[in-house]
Amino acid sequence: MTQTPAGDSIAPAARTLATEDVAVTEATKPTVVDDGNLVNRSGRGKKILIYALLVIFAIIYIYPFIVQVSTSFKTNGDAVANPLALIPDPITTAAFERLAQTDYPRWFANSVLVTVLVTVGRVFLVSLAGYSLARLNFKGRNAVFTGVLAVLAVPGVVLLIPRFLVLNYLGIYNTYPALFVPLIIDAAGVFIMKQFFESIPMSVEEAARIDGAGTFRTFWSIVLPMARPALITITILSFQGSWNELPHFIVAADDPDLFTLTRGVGQLTSGGLGSGNQFPISMAAALLMTIPTALVFIVFQRYFTQGANAGAEKG
Repeated sequence: MTQTPAGDSIAPAARTLATEDVAVTEATKPTVVDDGNLVNRSGRGKKILIYALLVIFAIIYIYPFIVQVSTSFKTNGDAVANPLALIPDPITTAAFERLAQTDYPRWFANSVLVTVLVTVGRVFLVSLAGYSLARLNFKGRNAVFTGVLAVLAVPGVVLLIPRFLVLNYLGIYNTYPALFVPLIIDAAGVFIMKQFFESIPMSVEEAARIDGAGTFRTFWSIVLPMARPALITITILSFQGSWNELPHFIVAADDPDLFTLTRGVGQLTSGGLGSGNQFPISMAAALLMTIPTALVFIVFQRYFTQGANAGAEKG
């Protein structure tokens, strides 16, 4: 009688167990893959829904601007008959030609002058004020900052009458200085610059003082270049605010030679063109008025995401 070795009897059992393990492994693989697919499908579905909602809201937001552009190239009859049509019938530039015959070029020049003076002056002065409140120790600093916060809480329209009285008392009403002097400082800009300067390490300024730099030299050559993101923010806000400022310009001048775009275009849309609705010329004026602000934002918007570590200390 032939005896079977012990190893031969164990091998079939081991092979059987290995086969069963492989079968179990293969059986479980599809379940894991399916769960992953379900998760991926769910994630893609949420993204598609979010993007669809964003597209819808973008269309709702942009549609009035597209209507404005389209209406500026329409005839007056077409604009009245089809106010929401996106394709002018016929396409004409008559509104722009007629607009050039008004005082629009003078309004545009006045707006450019006022906006440049306000933007340059505001960026410089709010930077000085913000740095003073952030770094200089002087008596009453906290009281001054509290006053800045208090001004932020006051609506601008409340200050119109006091501004008019001050301008009239100083004898600069109906003059160019009245258009930009009251706007050359801004409480919000002071607050923004103060908060940014406080985020810059003190060691940077201490090193500059050790090298012999004075307070203004430290501010101008060391700290201010590091505040580029805040400066660009103030520049855009100042340009947009002064370009579109209407309430102040109403109390600053009633001389037609000093009208800015906001005052002049407002006069056009309130019946300054004679009879009829005059939608095309009004939309053409508003379109030309929008272009400078849009260009400034497009040029500077990429700097918002740069310089996030401008105040970081290198070690």
